[in-house]
Amino acid sequence: MPPYTANSLKAELNARGWRLTPQREKILHVFQNLSRGNHLSAEELYELLEQRGETISLSTIYRSVKLMSRMGILRELELAEGHKHYELNHPYPNHHHHMVCIQCNRTTEFKNDSILKHSLKQSEKEGFQLIDCQLTVMTICPEAIRMGWPSSLPSNWSCTRAISDGDHHHSLDFESEE
Repeated sequence: MPPYTANSLKAELNARGWRLTPQREKILHVFQNLSRGNHLSAEELYELLEQRGETISLSTIYRSVKLMSRMGILRELELAEGHKHYELNHPYPNHHHHMVCIQCNRTTEFKNDSILKHSLKQSEKEGFQLIDCQLTVMTICPEAIRMGWPSSLPSNWSCTRAISDGDHHHSLDFESEE
């Protein structure tokens, strides 16, 4: 699947009987320019657009990201923060999964081609077309474990790795195991 442009999004929306509204185009633009490894919730997207002087209602943002996820343009992610996040759904060479610390919400991306291969094989076997393949591994980060998670971790504890990282996101490359 090639990366989406405003024209390809417009063509796909038109084919399904929808329009490329200025709001949808602005939302696509934000995700196209989001640095690799970053994910946005609908609320974060709303705040970002508001800071740029764009007036798009939160309900329009919710509807748009849901629509773009169903179309396969965005990936809808269930991370540990209690709300969905979204990122651009990149072609398979850039396909990745997420490891999330349930204590500090630190998210680490990783690649593993065998997960994708098995998913493609199973989809084809059942006659399905694969749209997205994502694995979210819920973890406890090493710092939380060192601090005595879960029993002796102070209630006001914050992971220094997450604080120093700022955006809580990292990328790793794992070797695929066959």
